[in-house]
Amino acid sequence: MATRDEMATSFGAAAAAYEQGRPDYPLEAVAWMLESAGPAPRVADVGAGTGKLTRVVAGLVGRRGGEVIAIEPDAAMLDTLRASAPGVETLIGTAERMNLPDESVDAVVLGQAWHWVQPDGASAEVGRVLKPGGTLGLIWNIRDESVPWVARLTAIMKGSHAEELLAGDGPQVRAPFGPLEHRAWRWTRPMTRAALRAMVLSRSYIITASDDERARIEREIAALFDDIGAVGEASIDLPYLTYAFRTVRPPRA
Repeated sequence: MATRDEMATSFGAAAAAYEQGRPDYPLEAVAWMLESAGPAPRVADVGAGTGKLTRVVAGLVGRRGGEVIAIEPDAAMLDTLRASAPGVETLIGTAERMNLPDESVDAVVLGQAWHWVQPDGASAEVGRVLKPGGTLGLIWNIRDESVPWVARLTAIMKGSHAEELLAGDGPQVRAPFGPLEHRAWRWTRPMTRAALRAMVLSRSYIITASDDERARIEREIAALFDDIGAVGEASIDLPYLTYAFRTVRPPRA
């Protein structure tokens, strides 16, 4: 089995599947994260991937005269992001090293990414680049496994580090940040068989799995999709829970 670091850096090999299979983030959840970010905020989306969160943030803050910077360690993921979000500033970087000046942004957001970071180093770096009173927002889309076929899907393709984190004590932040506020939203995403398969193949466990394990997963998800009627262009609603968290860098005394 691949190490955690190997999984964390595996996504570029499946950038196209990630873009096709992964959901966007609900606008209301992103708006809640950025509620106190100011009238025209400069927002850094860290671990931006193919731009799933970047595009929602850009649409939200762009109407207010703000802007978003996409920061991502994987060049292949950034190539896909640039194609889908032309004009967005991009940087190679991580939550622990953003390559931004001190106190240069009003908000930092991470979508589907904080479970890969080192909380002490990432919290310190976010605190460095945020203006006093700036927002740190964390968000995840998690499949709703209270629905039986979704639970069966997870059993086939294994759980993720994100799911384990949210089922446990939740995300942890360190100094200079205080406690996290949080909210959750339920929603559904209509998906074809091809999109469902892409979502499965975009997961780090599958990207880094052996050929035999990938073949097993492909066989079992094909049988599941047949059972639920995800055939051809038929659309199946995949239920999601979106969990969002926010906190602020304390203002200067």
